[in-house]
Amino acid sequence: MGEWITLETARGPVAAWQAKPAGAPRGGLVIIQEIFGANAHIRSVAERYAEAGYATLAPAFFDLVEPGVELPYDPSAHDRGRELIGKLGFDAALDVVSAAAAALAWVGKVGTVGYCWGGTVAFLSALRLGLPGVSYYGSRNRLFLEEMPSGSTLPAPVMFHFGEQDASIPPEAVQLHRDRLPGLPVFTYPAGHAFNRDASPDIHDAPSADLALSRSLAFLAEQIG
Repeated sequence: MGEWITLETARGPVAAWQAKPAGAPRGGLVIIQEIFGANAHIRSVAERYAEAGYATLAPAFFDLVEPGVELPYDPSAHDRGRELIGKLGFDAALDVVSAAAAALAWVGKVGTVGYCWGGTVAFLSALRLGLPGVSYYGSRNRLFLEEMPSGSTLPAPVMFHFGEQDASIPPEAVQLHRDRLPGLPVFTYPAGHAFNRDASPDIHDAPSADLALSRSLAFLAEQIG
């Protein structure tokens, strides 16, 4: 079972859920939250990757804006979460990722896994910080891809996962990943947005989530160990 620690960042301290594997770590992973905070679901994701052999940190990114925020999965929380990520901004989020990666450096290679808003932060962590990662349904990826020429390369590789029934990420947005970043793995699944979130039975798609996880673990084994 993991525990909360304090992570010192260039923008100030944030809490981070730390989970360690039973044996020697294969590497480190920064687990990047959705817009709902480093809640019980995100902490369970960190635990799952720790069980797979990785030392993990799941920072509470919103602590830089409002400490201790964990939002429920309801419409009003969506609005509040969007407000918080707007105040936080991507530059501050990347400073938190950078600090978490530095705190994990003792294990060797470090990567990221991010979901929704965190999926875009994982993508940007590869682009700007050189950290390999896995990006689940990053709906804001398009903002940055549109600025990139076709055939671009990243300093570190990323694996992308999308739901084919995700209204927030239309097929042309998924295709943009293939056009701008050829050679990187882009997978789609017969599911909607947030299909990995088993804390929401109405949208969780277990077969898609299991397949995406197996692909992610194989990718991380190649990139990190």
